[in-house]
Amino acid sequence: MEEQIFTAKTVDEAIELGLTTLGITLDEAEITVLEEGKKKLFGSVKAKVQIKKKGSDARRAADFIDGLLEILGIQAVSEITDEDENIRIEIKTPSSSKVIGKRGDVLDAIQCIAGAVANTGRDEYKKVVVDCENYRTQREETLKKLADKLAKKAIETGRKVVLEPMNPYERRIIHSALANYENVKTVSEGREPARYIAVIPDGAKPYDKGIKFGERKPFGNRDKGGRPERKFDRRGGRDGNRERRPSSGGRPSRGKKEIVFGAFLGNSGNKSEE
Repeated sequence: MEEQIFTAKTVDEAIELGLTTLGITLDEAEITVLEEGKKKLFGSVKAKVQIKKKGSDARRAADFIDGLLEILGIQAVSEITDEDENIRIEIKTPSSSKVIGKRGDVLDAIQCIAGAVANTGRDEYKKVVVDCENYRTQREETLKKLADKLAKKAIETGRKVVLEPMNPYERRIIHSALANYENVKTVSEGREPARYIAVIPDGAKPYDKGIKFGERKPFGNRDKGGRPERKFDRRGGRDGNRERRPSSGGRPSRGKKEIVFGAFLGNSGNKSEE
């Protein structure tokens, strides 16, 4: 609703006239006094006020999102799909990947700030859900399937299964999906922003650090960098087979380069292969 200007002898009378005309209450109105009514020696100046209906909490959040995306250079329009029990806002944009971000991190950030904007001045908190291209629904279905898979893995191995860090919204989905699952329980561990879920089967060892989901056992023995591990004995031999240096006066074996220790003087340390 656009603002309208009302005049009367006093500010109070102008406000009352405006509220009656617009059919709103004082709490629903945004009022700006443009001119105080006052008397002059000859005549008087009427009071003038500007009144408009306050936007809803949902509208305020949607307008904020539109302004934010405009600053970011993203062409988008926010549509309010529900504002009864919870506020739901859908972002329509041709650049959905920019709005959603990696695993929804950008969308989560927008939702967090929009929630703060919508609840400014409210006594009771109202949940705000911001979605784009039905990402929330698709992600929820993916997490439910993941939860079932983790529970089966935990029961099969008898060990705790640890997920990667998730935001509170996604952790709630996992907890809810496995709330009535037999023989397993879920707990949140760690601290924000690296808080994660652990799926624990009945009878799991209390000292079990857990299996990280998706972690594969390395092929053979490998070092921390993923390279094949090499074993060295005390004398520098590799894999238990020492490379023997020739005795003094002897010659290096054919096809191998002799290692010469000492100062480097020109090509004195390089001997040609026989």
